[in-house]
Amino acid sequence: MAVVGSSRPLRGIAAVVALLAVGAVGCSEVAESAKEGAKKVARQRSVYSLDIGDCYNPNGKAEGTAYAVEVVPCGEAHEGQVVGEFALDEAKKYPGEDGVAAVADERCPVEAQKYAPDTWALPKGVALFYYTPTAESWATGDRAVSCTYTAETGTLSASLGTAKSLEPAQRTYLEGSNAVYEAMWATQPLADTVEDDLAGYKAQAKAVAAALETHVGNMAAIDGTEVGKLRATLTKAAGNWKKAANAADSDAFYLAYDAAFTGIDPNASVAARKELGLATTVPADDAEVWAG
Repeated sequence: MAVVGSSRPLRGIAAVVALLAVGAVGCSEVAESAKEGAKKVARQRSVYSLDIGDCYNPNGKAEGTAYAVEVVPCGEAHEGQVVGEFALDEAKKYPGEDGVAAVADERCPVEAQKYAPDTWALPKGVALFYYTPTAESWATGDRAVSCTYTAETGTLSASLGTAKSLEPAQRTYLEGSNAVYEAMWATQPLADTVEDDLAGYKAQAKAVAAALETHVGNMAAIDGTEVGKLRATLTKAAGNWKKAANAADSDAFYLAYDAAFTGIDPNASVAARKELGLATTVPADDAEVWAG
Protein backbone atom coordinates (compact mmCIF):
# COMPACT_ATOMS: atom_id res chain seq x y z
CA MET A 1 0.00 0.00 0.00
CA ALA A 2 2.56 -9.41 10.04
CA VAL A 3 4.79 -8.64 12.41
CA VAL A 4 4.33 -7.35 15.94
CA GLY A 5 4.73 -3.60 16.05
CA SER A 6 3.10 -0.36 15.02
CA SER A 7 1.80 -0.20 11.48
CA ARG A 8 0.62 2.42 9.02
CA PRO A 9 -1.81 1.85 6.14
CA LEU A 10 -0.88 2.90 2.65
CA ARG A 11 -3.94 3.56 0.55
CA GLY A 12 -3.68 1.39 -2.52
CA ILE A 13 -0.38 -0.30 -1.69
CA ALA A 14 1.06 -2.13 1.30
CA ALA A 15 4.32 -3.39 2.71
CA VAL A 16 4.60 -6.35 5.06
CA VAL A 17 7.88 -7.35 6.65
CA ALA A 18 8.74 -10.75 5.19
CA LEU A 19 10.82 -13.67 6.43
CA LEU A 20 13.29 -14.88 3.83
CA ALA A 21 13.83 -18.62 3.54
CA VAL A 22 16.35 -20.62 1.55
CA GLY A 23 15.12 -23.88 0.03
CA ALA A 24 16.93 -26.92 -1.26
CA VAL A 25 18.71 -25.42 -4.26
CA GLY A 26 22.26 -25.43 -5.59
CA CYS A 27 25.09 -23.85 -3.55
CA SER A 28 25.65 -20.92 -5.91
CA GLU A 29 21.95 -20.16 -5.97
CA VAL A 30 21.84 -20.34 -2.18
CA ALA A 31 24.77 -17.95 -1.92
CA GLU A 32 23.22 -15.52 -4.38
CA SER A 33 19.85 -15.74 -2.66
CA ALA A 34 21.48 -15.18 0.73
CA LYS A 35 23.37 -12.19 -0.64
CA GLU A 36 20.22 -10.61 -2.07
CA GLY A 37 18.33 -11.41 1.11
CA ALA A 38 21.01 -9.79 3.26
CA LYS A 39 20.99 -6.68 1.07
CA LYS A 40 17.20 -6.45 1.30
CA VAL A 41 17.31 -6.79 5.07
CA ALA A 42 20.02 -4.14 5.35
CA ARG A 43 17.85 -1.75 3.37
CA GLN A 44 14.78 -2.14 5.57
CA ARG A 45 13.49 1.11 7.01
CA SER A 46 10.55 1.77 9.29
CA VAL A 47 7.72 3.60 7.56
CA TYR A 48 8.02 6.18 10.35
CA SER A 49 11.50 7.18 9.20
CA LEU A 50 10.79 7.72 5.51
CA ASP A 51 11.95 11.08 4.12
CA ILE A 52 10.91 13.09 1.08
CA GLY A 53 12.85 11.78 -1.89
CA ASP A 54 13.23 8.21 -0.59
CA CYS A 55 12.64 5.56 -3.25
CA TYR A 56 11.40 2.23 -1.95
CA ASN A 57 9.90 -1.17 -2.60
CA PRO A 58 7.12 -2.56 -0.43
CA ASN A 59 7.73 -5.96 1.10
CA GLY A 60 4.35 -7.42 0.22
CA LYS A 61 1.33 -7.18 -2.02
CA ALA A 62 -0.90 -4.17 -2.58
CA GLU A 63 -3.51 -3.12 -0.01
CA GLY A 64 -2.98 -3.51 3.70
CA THR A 65 -0.64 -2.23 6.37
CA ALA A 66 3.02 -1.31 6.38
CA TYR A 67 5.66 -1.68 9.05
CA ALA A 68 8.79 -1.32 6.95
CA VAL A 69 9.85 -0.94 3.34
CA GLU A 70 13.04 -1.56 1.39
CA VAL A 71 14.64 1.83 0.66
CA VAL A 72 16.73 1.68 -2.52
CA PRO A 73 18.77 4.09 -4.68
CA CYS A 74 16.39 5.87 -7.05
CA GLY A 75 18.44 4.66 -10.01
CA GLU A 76 17.42 1.09 -9.20
CA ALA A 77 14.01 -0.37 -10.00
CA HIS A 78 11.50 0.68 -7.36
CA GLU A 79 7.75 0.89 -6.95
CA GLY A 80 7.34 4.11 -5.01
CA GLN A 81 8.90 7.39 -3.95
CA VAL A 82 8.03 9.68 -1.07
CA VAL A 83 7.21 13.06 -2.60
CA GLY A 84 5.66 14.96 0.30
CA GLU A 85 4.81 14.87 3.97
CA PHE A 86 2.87 16.81 6.56
CA ALA A 87 1.67 16.46 10.15
CA LEU A 88 -1.90 16.26 11.41
CA ASP A 89 -1.13 18.64 14.26
CA GLU A 90 -4.53 20.30 14.21
CA ALA A 91 -6.33 17.17 15.40
CA LYS A 92 -6.60 16.54 19.16
CA LYS A 93 -7.87 12.99 18.85
CA TYR A 94 -7.58 10.37 16.12
CA PRO A 95 -9.88 11.51 13.27
CA GLY A 96 -10.60 7.97 12.13
CA GLU A 97 -9.52 6.36 8.86
CA ASP A 98 -12.01 8.40 6.82
CA GLY A 99 -11.02 11.64 8.53
CA VAL A 100 -7.32 11.08 7.97
CA ALA A 101 -7.94 10.03 4.36
CA ALA A 102 -10.00 13.17 3.69
CA VAL A 103 -7.13 15.39 4.82
CA ALA A 104 -4.57 13.36 2.86
CA ASP A 105 -6.73 13.48 -0.28
CA GLU A 106 -6.72 17.27 -0.06
CA ARG A 107 -3.13 17.93 0.99
CA CYS A 108 -1.05 15.24 -0.71
CA PRO A 109 -1.56 16.62 -4.25
CA VAL A 110 -0.36 20.03 -3.03
CA GLU A 111 2.66 18.59 -1.20
CA ALA A 112 3.56 16.34 -4.14
CA GLN A 113 3.57 19.27 -6.54
CA LYS A 114 6.24 20.99 -4.46
CA TYR A 115 8.56 18.07 -5.20
CA ALA A 116 7.38 17.17 -8.71
CA PRO A 117 5.68 20.32 -10.06
CA ASP A 118 5.11 19.12 -13.62
CA THR A 119 2.48 16.40 -13.30
CA TRP A 120 2.55 15.99 -17.08
CA ALA A 121 6.10 14.64 -16.77
CA LEU A 122 5.10 11.76 -14.48
CA PRO A 123 5.49 8.27 -16.00
CA LYS A 124 2.33 6.59 -17.21
CA GLY A 125 0.65 4.48 -14.57
CA VAL A 126 1.94 6.46 -11.59
CA ALA A 127 -0.64 7.42 -8.96
CA LEU A 128 -0.59 9.32 -5.69
CA PHE A 129 -0.93 7.30 -2.48
CA TYR A 130 -0.16 7.98 1.16
CA TYR A 131 0.89 6.37 4.42
CA THR A 132 -1.21 7.54 7.36
CA PRO A 133 -1.31 7.01 11.14
CA THR A 134 -3.49 4.26 12.58
CA ALA A 135 -5.46 4.52 15.82
CA GLU A 136 -2.69 2.55 17.55
CA SER A 137 0.20 4.62 16.21
CA TRP A 138 -1.73 7.83 16.93
CA ALA A 139 -1.74 6.89 20.61
CA THR A 140 2.07 6.80 20.53
CA GLY A 141 2.32 10.28 18.99
CA ASP A 142 2.29 9.46 15.28
CA ARG A 143 0.85 12.40 13.32
CA ALA A 144 2.76 12.20 10.03
CA VAL A 145 1.32 11.55 6.59
CA SER A 146 3.77 10.49 3.88
CA CYS A 147 2.64 11.16 0.31
CA THR A 148 4.05 8.85 -2.34
CA TYR A 149 3.94 8.43 -6.07
CA THR A 150 3.58 4.71 -6.76
CA ALA A 151 3.73 2.67 -9.95
CA GLU A 152 0.41 0.85 -10.21
CA THR A 153 2.07 -1.60 -12.61
CA GLY A 154 5.76 -2.22 -13.23
CA THR A 155 8.48 -0.15 -11.60
CA LEU A 156 10.13 3.26 -11.74
CA SER A 157 13.77 3.76 -12.71
CA ALA A 158 14.58 7.30 -11.60
CA SER A 159 13.65 9.97 -9.10
CA LEU A 160 10.49 11.94 -9.86
CA GLY A 161 11.85 15.06 -8.18
CA THR A 162 12.07 17.89 -10.71
CA ALA A 163 11.57 21.02 -8.61
CA LYS A 164 15.28 21.82 -8.19
CA SER A 165 16.00 21.52 -11.92
CA LEU A 166 13.36 23.99 -13.08
CA GLU A 167 14.19 27.33 -14.64
CA PRO A 168 12.45 30.39 -13.13
CA ALA A 169 10.05 30.72 -16.08
CA GLN A 170 9.14 27.05 -15.90
CA ARG A 171 8.51 27.26 -12.16
CA THR A 172 6.35 30.39 -12.56
CA TYR A 173 4.24 28.76 -15.24
CA LEU A 174 3.75 25.48 -13.38
CA GLU A 175 2.85 27.13 -10.09
CA GLY A 176 0.15 29.14 -11.82
CA SER A 177 -1.15 26.29 -13.95
CA ASN A 178 -1.29 23.89 -11.00
CA ALA A 179 -3.13 26.49 -8.93
CA VAL A 180 -5.81 26.88 -11.60
CA TYR A 181 -6.58 23.18 -11.80
CA GLU A 182 -6.37 22.81 -8.03
CA ALA A 183 -8.92 25.61 -7.66
CA MET A 184 -11.21 23.86 -10.10
CA TRP A 185 -11.11 20.34 -8.68
CA ALA A 186 -10.86 21.30 -5.01
CA THR A 187 -14.08 23.32 -5.23
CA GLN A 188 -16.05 20.91 -7.41
CA PRO A 189 -19.64 20.84 -6.05
CA LEU A 190 -21.13 17.49 -5.08
CA ALA A 191 -24.34 18.19 -6.99
CA ASP A 192 -24.38 16.83 -10.53
CA THR A 193 -26.24 19.78 -12.02
CA VAL A 194 -26.01 23.54 -11.70
CA GLU A 195 -29.73 23.71 -10.99
CA ASP A 196 -29.19 21.66 -7.82
CA ASP A 197 -26.43 23.91 -6.47
CA LEU A 198 -26.06 27.17 -8.37
CA ALA A 199 -24.33 28.82 -5.41
CA GLY A 200 -21.76 26.02 -5.23
CA TYR A 201 -20.96 26.19 -8.93
CA LYS A 202 -20.69 29.98 -8.77
CA ALA A 203 -18.25 29.64 -5.87
CA GLN A 204 -16.17 27.26 -7.95
CA ALA A 205 -16.19 29.69 -10.86
CA LYS A 206 -15.06 32.50 -8.56
CA ALA A 207 -12.14 30.41 -7.27
CA VAL A 208 -11.02 29.45 -10.78
CA ALA A 209 -11.32 33.04 -12.01
CA ALA A 210 -9.12 34.27 -9.16
CA ALA A 211 -6.48 31.60 -9.81
CA LEU A 212 -6.51 32.38 -13.52
CA GLU A 213 -6.07 36.10 -12.96
CA THR A 214 -3.02 35.43 -10.78
CA HIS A 215 -1.63 32.98 -13.34
CA VAL A 216 -2.14 35.39 -16.23
CA GLY A 217 -0.53 38.21 -14.27
CA ASN A 218 2.56 36.15 -13.49
CA MET A 219 2.84 34.93 -17.09
CA ALA A 220 3.44 38.52 -18.18
CA ALA A 221 7.02 38.11 -17.01
CA ILE A 222 7.60 35.04 -19.21
CA ASP A 223 8.96 35.59 -22.73
CA GLY A 224 7.78 33.58 -25.73
CA THR A 225 5.35 33.84 -28.63
CA GLU A 226 3.34 30.75 -27.66
CA VAL A 227 3.29 31.77 -24.02
CA GLY A 228 1.86 35.12 -25.12
CA LYS A 229 -0.86 33.40 -27.14
CA LEU A 230 -1.77 31.19 -24.21
CA ARG A 231 -1.86 34.19 -21.91
CA ALA A 232 -4.39 35.85 -24.21
CA THR A 233 -6.51 32.68 -24.24
CA LEU A 234 -6.43 32.40 -20.45
CA THR A 235 -7.25 36.09 -20.02
CA LYS A 236 -10.42 35.54 -22.03
CA ALA A 237 -11.14 32.38 -20.04
CA ALA A 238 -10.78 34.28 -16.76
CA GLY A 239 -13.41 36.74 -17.98
CA ASN A 240 -15.82 33.91 -18.73
CA TRP A 241 -15.23 32.30 -15.33
CA LYS A 242 -16.04 35.69 -13.78
CA LYS A 243 -19.26 35.86 -15.78
CA ALA A 244 -20.17 32.39 -14.52
CA ALA A 245 -19.40 33.44 -10.95
CA ASN A 246 -21.78 36.39 -11.30
CA ALA A 247 -24.52 34.57 -13.22
CA ALA A 248 -28.05 35.51 -12.20
CA ASP A 249 -29.49 32.07 -12.98
CA SER A 250 -28.61 28.62 -14.30
CA ASP A 251 -29.07 29.59 -17.95
CA ALA A 252 -26.64 32.48 -17.64
CA PHE A 253 -24.19 30.24 -15.81
CA TYR A 254 -24.21 27.58 -18.51
CA LEU A 255 -23.71 30.18 -21.21
CA ALA A 256 -20.56 31.49 -19.53
CA TYR A 257 -19.35 28.13 -18.26
CA ASP A 258 -19.14 26.44 -21.65
CA ALA A 259 -16.68 29.04 -22.90
CA ALA A 260 -14.88 29.19 -19.54
CA PHE A 261 -14.29 25.43 -19.39
CA THR A 262 -13.11 25.28 -23.00
CA GLY A 263 -10.75 28.17 -22.29
CA ILE A 264 -8.66 26.11 -19.86
CA ASP A 265 -8.55 22.95 -21.98
CA PRO A 266 -5.03 21.58 -21.31
CA ASN A 267 -4.55 20.88 -25.01
CA ALA A 268 -4.45 24.64 -25.57
CA SER A 269 -1.28 24.87 -23.46
CA VAL A 270 0.79 22.26 -25.34
CA ALA A 271 2.53 24.77 -27.64
CA ALA A 272 3.43 27.07 -24.74
CA ARG A 273 4.73 24.13 -22.72
CA LYS A 274 6.89 23.04 -25.63
CA GLU A 275 8.28 26.57 -25.88
CA LEU A 276 9.10 26.47 -22.16
CA GLY A 277 10.78 23.07 -22.40
CA LEU A 278 8.14 21.28 -20.32
CA ALA A 279 6.35 17.97 -20.90
CA THR A 280 3.76 18.19 -23.68
CA THR A 281 1.68 15.01 -23.33
CA VAL A 282 -1.67 15.69 -21.69
CA PRO A 283 -2.19 13.24 -18.79
CA ALA A 284 -4.75 10.56 -19.60
CA ASP A 285 -7.09 11.61 -16.80
CA ASP A 286 -7.22 15.21 -18.00
CA ALA A 287 -7.62 14.18 -21.61
CA GLU A 288 -10.58 12.00 -20.67
CA VAL A 289 -12.29 14.79 -18.75
CA TRP A 290 -12.02 17.28 -21.59
CA ALA A 291 -12.97 14.70 -24.21
CA GLY A 292 -16.14 13.96 -22.24
